[in-house]
Amino acid sequence: MAAIFTDQLDFILFFYGLAFILLGAVAVAVSRGTQQDIPWPWLGAFGYIHGGGEWLDLLAMILGDSPGFSLMRTVLMTVSYIALLEFGRLDAMRRGVRMPGRFIYAPLLALIILGGYLAGPNAASAFVRYALAFPGAALACGLLFMHARTATQVGKRWLMTAAAGFALYAIAAGLVVPPTPDWEGDFFNYEMFAAFSGMPIQFVRGILACFISFAIWGYWGQRLVVETDSALYAKFHKRQFVWTLSAMGVILIAGWLLTQILGGIYKKNIEEEASGDLNLIVSRLVGETAAVEGMVKALAGSRSVGELVAGNPKADRTRIDDVLNLETEASGASEGFILDSRGKVIAKSVSATDTDTDTDTIGEDFSRTTFFKAGIDGAPEYYFAIESELRIPYYYVGYPIRSNSGHNLGQPIGVAVLKKRLSRFEVDLQQFDRSFAMIDRNGIILLTNRPQMRFRTVWPLSPGLRDALSEIYGAINPTPLMEREILDSNWIVFDGERDYVQRGYLKHGDWSLLTWKVPQGVLACRVLGIIITLQMAMLALVYLGGRERWMHDTIHLEKRFELEELARSLDKRAATDPLTGLFNRRKFDRSLANEIMRAQRYKTQLSLMLFDIDHFKKVNDNFGHQVGDAVLVELARYTAGHIRNTDVLARWGGEEFVILSPGNSGPMDCLFAGNLLAGFRSLKIADVGTITCSFGVAEFQDGDTAETLLARADDALYQAKSNGRNRIELADPQLLAGVPLVPADAPLGETTEAAISVDR
Repeated sequence: MAAIFTDQLDFILFFYGLAFILLGAVAVAVSRGTQQDIPWPWLGAFGYIHGGGEWLDLLAMILGDSPGFSLMRTVLMTVSYIALLEFGRLDAMRRGVRMPGRFIYAPLLALIILGGYLAGPNAASAFVRYALAFPGAALACGLLFMHARTATQVGKRWLMTAAAGFALYAIAAGLVVPPTPDWEGDFFNYEMFAAFSGMPIQFVRGILACFISFAIWGYWGQRLVVETDSALYAKFHKRQFVWTLSAMGVILIAGWLLTQILGGIYKKNIEEEASGDLNLIVSRLVGETAAVEGMVKALAGSRSVGELVAGNPKADRTRIDDVLNLETEASGASEGFILDSRGKVIAKSVSATDTDTDTDTIGEDFSRTTFFKAGIDGAPEYYFAIESELRIPYYYVGYPIRSNSGHNLGQPIGVAVLKKRLSRFEVDLQQFDRSFAMIDRNGIILLTNRPQMRFRTVWPLSPGLRDALSEIYGAINPTPLMEREILDSNWIVFDGERDYVQRGYLKHGDWSLLTWKVPQGVLACRVLGIIITLQMAMLALVYLGGRERWMHDTIHLEKRFELEELARSLDKRAATDPLTGLFNRRKFDRSLANEIMRAQRYKTQLSLMLFDIDHFKKVNDNFGHQVGDAVLVELARYTAGHIRNTDVLARWGGEEFVILSPGNSGPMDCLFAGNLLAGFRSLKIADVGTITCSFGVAEFQDGDTAETLLARADDALYQAKSNGRNRIELADPQLLAGVPLVPADAPLGETTEAAISVDR
């Protein structure tokens, strides 16, 4: 598990920061959409600042870190945890819990600054987590738990979930700290947690931040569901919650895969390039050693050299020295030796360019060397070695010299040796872009184009072996570059950085070749995948958030329309008669007052008629009240269909009706009443047959009020009743001079229709 996460630290840091920014966005949204029973803005500030700080960690990983940049990130982390602690402190005070004032931050910050000054940035980070993160998260956990006790059943579950998330976060963020040399990072640090759980602590914190975010979002959604009181919104919110979780999961997984693919493409290029570079270095080394191998074989096969080793007194020493010098110079070797059967140097050649070589070695004993032992046994020997005094790498080739006469024909009688200095090979590769090193079988760097790494251990060694190698090579740097030995090629942490390290074994000897190169392009390619993932996540959140807002506003709009419709319905009910659907007396009184004011202002005519059904009590008594109601409805329907749009028809009470006619004089209203009277006689109502009505008409005069106008119309109606019913009476008879009226028993005639039509 740990190996899987090792290559994903950049994406994990991105996810970590995104999770906390999501927490900040949710907290801010809750603060805007609900009552401020919890100080959500402080939690939002914590999420935004902490998430931004984690993205700065990612930036440091990509571009490199510096003391100033590290200090800035520590300050941001400190500010974020102060916001978290302030979230808990203010909420506790609102609930009546006694809490210290903000002065408490002064000693805590002093402790953090002192720790950073004495033990470095990691110690400061550890103190921030102990002093601010743990109490802040623990306080948030306790207070959310207290809020859950008074919340609704569904809201209680969400708040309890958020409280549990903060409890776990208090441990993950407040007790798991960066490793430090001193005690403050020894309790349970990042490395211990990774070894225990198999995953980095940043991944766990990001998961917890998502957990808390969605719990708070669920609580907020429940509040909105209660607020809107809509089954449609409740159903939508459940679907939206599932869709958001699914979308974020799919986007993050797809982004991780895309990041892996892009990084994998670049890694493959790095690996192919590394393989080519390794082959190039090996070819260069083969070129350095091939000439030595060929020349030592030719030297061992020289007849004159064989005669010298065999002890032939006729051997030409001058010629032998010339051959030895020629072979040494031609091969580029620094020294050449001829050894007899006892391992004694009987001839030697030194390159003119090798000033560090001791020329006085004639007679020196080489019988204990591996090249002599192998050669005298008849086998060539090739190996790399370090001159212990000068610490210079050399390549040795020993080849058996065989007898070419006598009874020992073909038997090894001596050894020819060429020794080549590898310093020039090392210098030639100084400008090589990729780092390389030749190491012995124990992992000690003996030759490299990075001089500062010479005689450093590549992987850890036991103390005994390290001491033994120090006797051979002198002082070595015991700090290993890797945690373990690699046998071929691998992506591994090398000298503190994630590198592609390749190991190749040389043809001769027990040395091997190591190459490595910091693959900056891998991070760049992976960052492209991270940026694409961020864009997709932001688009998804904006779309889903906008969709939820649209639904919330739509539900509110529908609620408002329903309220407006209800208000109109209530207003209509308050102004209309429930049986006939006509205006009631209250509505008519308002209309009458308005029309009187208009008639007074503009000096226009206004008339009013009251009429009721003759002998209506007999209808109720003979046929029942339901039939009586049907008569009233039918009469109202007919009358409403024969008045002007400007007229106001209302049920005055019982079987009485009233019509207000703006712009009409009293006589014209009498003609209108006559038309209605004739029309009523044409109505055929089931069970009842025909009906008649009596009318009282009054024209508005100066000085009239609503009460006096109605009173005069009512007097006229009473007069019509007294005079035999089924007739029309005008409150001011003198106004009728010259106006033709319809007899009570006459049908609807042309004169009446013509008179009414002009006025209507």
